[in-house]
Amino acid sequence: MISSSNLFHKTHYETLGVKEDANLEEVRKAYRSAILCFHPDKQQNASETSNSECLTENKFLEIQRAWETIGNPRSRALYDAELLTLRQDAAISEDVSLDDLTVQDSGDIIELSYPCRCGDYYFIDSFELADTGCSISRDGEMVSLLTSKSLPTSVVLPCGSCSLKVRLLINGDYRLPIEVHL
Repeated sequence: MISSSNLFHKTHYETLGVKEDANLEEVRKAYRSAILCFHPDKQQNASETSNSECLTENKFLEIQRAWETIGNPRSRALYDAELLTLRQDAAISEDVSLDDLTVQDSGDIIELSYPCRCGDYYFIDSFELADTGCSISRDGEMVSLLTSKSLPTSVVLPCGSCSLKVRLLINGDYRLPIEVHL
């Protein structure tokens, strides 16, 4: 379920009863099973016109929309990206850029941090950045961050103490000063 503006929305994956990493054959099988269950022509008491008939028709349409979206690889990729954005937006307190971060070099690891309003910090280190396709190198009193992708990217960082999260926006290559501790 996706929470957005205090409303819960069922995902297409939940509608079909499959996991988000299900392959196309698993999705197709779940769709066929669900569509047979809820197809208006397959209902036993077709003579009864009631609220349940309307619910069955709505469920049938939900199943059909889910299949049209996640049964097609291109629309599924767009839908998955949209789901990811919705999930990240639901819990993000703010967007920050690399310029907003403090850089500390502890020898083997370079850490970037940003203060949270609770008093703790959001952290990301050079190893975690490498997982996103970014590399960090030290050049004197500066740190260079190089991205492997030409497109902007973002990383959601949780606070070390509270439930808040920020989205770190990475829009290309950066050079940042290293904070010196005396």
